[in-house]
Amino acid sequence: MKYLVLAAGLLSTTAANADVPELTVYTYDSFVSDWGPGPAVEEAFEKICGCDLKLVGAGDGAALLARIRLEGARSDADVVLGLDTNLTAAAKATGLFADHAVSADYTLPIEWNDKTFAPYDWGYFSFVHNADAAAPANFKDLAASDAKIVIQDPRSSTPGLGLLMWVKAAYGDDAPAIWADLSDNIVTVTKGWSEAYGLFLEGEADMVLSYTTSPAYHLIAEEDASKAAALFDEGHYVQVEVAGKLAASDQPELADQFLDFMVSDAFQSIIPTTNWMYPAVTPAAGLPAGFETLVQPGKSLLLSEDEAASLRDVALDEWLTALSQ
Repeated sequence: MKYLVLAAGLLSTTAANADVPELTVYTYDSFVSDWGPGPAVEEAFEKICGCDLKLVGAGDGAALLARIRLEGARSDADVVLGLDTNLTAAAKATGLFADHAVSADYTLPIEWNDKTFAPYDWGYFSFVHNADAAAPANFKDLAASDAKIVIQDPRSSTPGLGLLMWVKAAYGDDAPAIWADLSDNIVTVTKGWSEAYGLFLEGEADMVLSYTTSPAYHLIAEEDASKAAALFDEGHYVQVEVAGKLAASDQPELADQFLDFMVSDAFQSIIPTTNWMYPAVTPAAGLPAGFETLVQPGKSLLLSEDEAASLRDVALDEWLTALSQ
């Protein structure tokens, strides 16, 4: 009898779960990690959506777009979260994304009027190093030094692609010479940010491509002030991370609700101490204590999405040529 009761209970549970709509969000691996924003975002959104939020890690940021291209309209994803402005033109060209109706009082360093993608955080790329070590003041100083660096692959990682755009924005036609000089500083190239940062923390390199906000993690979460971000006088490239809704989503209303939630105080207040980036909308409580200690670049660099799209292949060829010598 108890088996019949158990079976009936399982059927009842299964039927109940079947009534709960599921929203699938593809994102990058660090977002869904135990220490990333994913767990808190999932808990907060499920309290208001009456749904099951399924966050799926799909590699690093640039790999997300490759996966969506491969899956096309058959993708299980309703939302993609984790592209940036260096990829939005290419993402729009797929025809797989629908416009959004999100509006917010953004505190971004740029005006935002993109109808397809909505931003959720932003930051400045920087090389993070041990605070007790001297840091170069620009790419030329870095190339002339003995410092060993870890960077990410621009074909799979948005920080890796951001570095290509950073060098291109700062040096234009002289970018190949910068890469040629930097090539012997590069210890290794990783697929994603997490692997690169892990190698730096293990002492495998003197510096790692990351963000000016990365030292906040060590300072706030670990009470460790031993990490710093190098301030480059050429300026620092801005990354704005975005999300967009798939046109073929079978949960378009839930996808819209998630995008609206993404710019709410509930979501934005999670970002600074989990994704360790600046939120797209400053939370009502402000930024966490410790963020005021972060370095502030004197100059911001950012290519438009069309410029980034037109320069991507050229910059990638320059990078590959330098590293193959």
